[in-house]
Amino acid sequence: MKQEEILKRIMEGIERLSPSEPRLPNLSSKSAFVWKTIPNRLEVVDNICSLNSDLLIGIENVKHILIENTKQFSEGFSANNALLWGARGMGKSSLITAVHAKFKSKNLKLIEIRREDLGYLDSLIKLIKNEPYRFIIFCDDLSFGEDESDYKSLKTMLDGGLESRPQNILFYATSNRRHLIARDMIENESSAAIHSSESVEEKVSLSDRFGLWLGFHNCTQDEYFEMVKNYCRIADIKINEQKLLIKALEWQQTRGSRSGRVAWQFISDLAGKHDLNILNKIQ
Repeated sequence: MKQEEILKRIMEGIERLSPSEPRLPNLSSKSAFVWKTIPNRLEVVDNICSLNSDLLIGIENVKHILIENTKQFSEGFSANNALLWGARGMGKSSLITAVHAKFKSKNLKLIEIRREDLGYLDSLIKLIKNEPYRFIIFCDDLSFGEDESDYKSLKTMLDGGLESRPQNILFYATSNRRHLIARDMIENESSAAIHSSESVEEKVSLSDRFGLWLGFHNCTQDEYFEMVKNYCRIADIKINEQKLLIKALEWQQTRGSRSGRVAWQFISDLAGKHDLNILNKIQ
């Protein structure tokens, strides 16, 4: 083990035994934050890039569900924690930031927490639970390996435990896996022992704690072309539509896949070739 890794683990152990008092930034003037550890603190995100939810194509049903869930929460009504799972590049993370942008004027704050920092989730909750705002805690690309135990902090938060979940906090997560762990890991554990591993069963059951399971699937060719045309209009690229779609198809074939992310990357490249910056059009 490298010396830097050993020192990092020692520091993390000391922090867990005697954590420093978290710092709370001015929540009234900012809407997006990242949870950092060692020491525990909230850091402001000034340059968050969020698309208009109308630009996310091919996910209309799940988009409507998440918008309505977030609207309920932002207005002080009951709402569910949400797990957005499925195909890569189809807008899971983009949808969360887009929905937050839609309701941030209602004192809705977005806090991103890294999967490896979930062990400090309790500290974050204690820091914000009495604040006069509503918070979505967001974890991107959530999944767990065989020897990881940080999921227990998340499970307690989702279940509430002895202390009910604060009414001003929701948890949104994205994952490529519906059950948050690899299928072969479940099968290997089942075949290697008379009784399935309790830890694996706990991780599988973790996804059941999310009230909303929103599935994202690979887009069709027509949906991919529609994404390309929409982004092209936003970037104000002057190009014949037939030529545009031929180029988009070539780009798709070189990537070996099609998705919202691939469409965006294609248009970003095309905009640059036309001396344009698509980011200037959406911010």
